[in-house]
Amino acid sequence: MKSIAERFHTAMESQLADVMLNSQTPTEQYRKSILICKKAMNKLKRYISSYSFENKAEEIQFFKEIKPLFYSKYIYYINVYNFLMQLPAGGEDAFRSYINFQLTDLQRFFDSNKAFYQYYRSGGSQMDEVYFTRGDFDVQMELEDFEEDEQYSTSHDYKLSKIMANEKFQDYLKLELARIGNEDLVQLNGHKVFPFHHPNWTASQTDAIELLYSLKASGAVNHGNIEISELVGIFEFVFQTELHETYHKLLDISRRKKEMFIFLNRMKNSFQNFINDKLGVLVMGGAVTAILYYSL
Repeated sequence: MKSIAERFHTAMESQLADVMLNSQTPTEQYRKSILICKKAMNKLKRYISSYSFENKAEEIQFFKEIKPLFYSKYIYYINVYNFLMQLPAGGEDAFRSYINFQLTDLQRFFDSNKAFYQYYRSGGSQMDEVYFTRGDFDVQMELEDFEEDEQYSTSHDYKLSKIMANEKFQDYLKLELARIGNEDLVQLNGHKVFPFHHPNWTASQTDAIELLYSLKASGAVNHGNIEISELVGIFEFVFQTELHETYHKLLDISRRKKEMFIFLNRMKNSFQNFINDKLGVLVMGGAVTAILYYSL
């Protein structure tokens, strides 16, 4: 079961990555992403409908660890899509108020589910058989959001998916808030971000896009589990700048004839020169050995 579900998840992530590269606007990207997640969820449901769990442990693993991976992405993309579609007219003050309203609404959700939220955040397992196995609960009384299929739902698997999605959406909103300069220090996952004067990005915008897509594609940030829009938002906040037409700049990079990765190669060469300047090197038998050290 797990290997099949992982195959479905990998296929979904691959399709989402393609959409990220080929969608011209954020709203188009999120709309297409919603449809991809929905198709993957339906595929997973059809598979499980004809599968018999070997034991309670496998059933718990599915409803606690596997199903929420699909549903949380789906809910997150819907949240962001609705956020973008309902952006208010007006300047920064209206945008700031809109974000704060969304953050307040999210906090109400976390507060109203405090006991289960603490259970999830603490990594608890003592109540797993109650929360993540089917049956023995009143659907109408216990579930706020429920997929109308008791054989494919437990009392808390959807709630867990919603918590995971809302945490991600909360971080997205905080980055949007930081981007418009509302706060000098922004809290993300309990940590203060960038408590210093913002540096200046002195390379080109196309260089920035080449770097950000490379970070995403290489899995260097969150093992690749981060949207390019989030990386762009972080970059824009750190350097207090705006990156325009990111997708078109990516296309320009892909169409280069002589050298595609100009910025990455320039960084590699610069780093090599840095090492050569700071470290005396001796090449012996194909090995490079540092013989002199200077202050870096």
